[in-house]
Amino acid sequence: MNRFVIAACALALLGLAAPASSAAPGKLLTVNGIQLHYQERGAGEPLLLLHGFSSCGEGDWGPLANELAKTNRVILVDLRGHGWSTNPSGQFTMRQSAEDIRGLLDALGIRRVRAMGISAGGMTLLHLATKYPERVDAMVVIGATTYFTAQTRKALGEIATQPLPREIADGLSKCASRGEGQVKELMRQFVGFKDSYEDMNLTPPYLATIKARTLIVHGDRDEFFPVAIPVEMYAAIPGSQLWIVPNGDHVPIYGGRSAEFLRITRAFLGNGQRKAD
Repeated sequence: MNRFVIAACALALLGLAAPASSAAPGKLLTVNGIQLHYQERGAGEPLLLLHGFSSCGEGDWGPLANELAKTNRVILVDLRGHGWSTNPSGQFTMRQSAEDIRGLLDALGIRRVRAMGISAGGMTLLHLATKYPERVDAMVVIGATTYFTAQTRKALGEIATQPLPREIADGLSKCASRGEGQVKELMRQFVGFKDSYEDMNLTPPYLATIKARTLIVHGDRDEFFPVAIPVEMYAAIPGSQLWIVPNGDHVPIYGGRSAEFLRITRAFLGNGQRKAD
């Protein structure tokens, strides 16, 4: 079972888990009517890390963030409604998520940033880089899509019925800072993506406006987003690079692949001259 499905199924079981600590480990920033939670580690060039849906910054990036903080000022964000970030509207779109990130960058005084995003985090970056191309210097987009295929919509419709080992659900519960209510809300939003057609609808002409140096990372065994999608992204985004991970699942950057992922992404993000602000 790929990691995207595991995370989603965990949401259905987390209602039995105890809420995580109410004390946020990082800082809370008021932006776009929400409290956006973020943490900072290390020093140097800012590097923004965005997690996938149902997780949180620490949940998806944890040890990788610690490694990256050895050479960068790492900024770990909880997307709206996730982790310790709030979401009074009860709605989630990748487009709105991008606006939240723009607000965070404004508040931190970061004019242009280098970033990496997993799944929903990668889709957030695609929206940010198309609407505000001057704000993203370079980005790594991992297990993301530009639209939801029939295959994706079918899987979303079936997601709540998937079985999941208790230990996996327990491991993911650390991201649910508000307990059962937060879990149910995220589950509702997640399954609702099957009926969403306007949010992720990034056509090739729109992708062609991206100015950021872009590395697309995708597993060739991704059960949610077929490998044809990153190939289409690669063809549309000017000067982009594509890394198809053999036998890789939805987020093929963990376990034995972590060292290679860090080596390749560090080389990519450090390559080329930063454009003048």
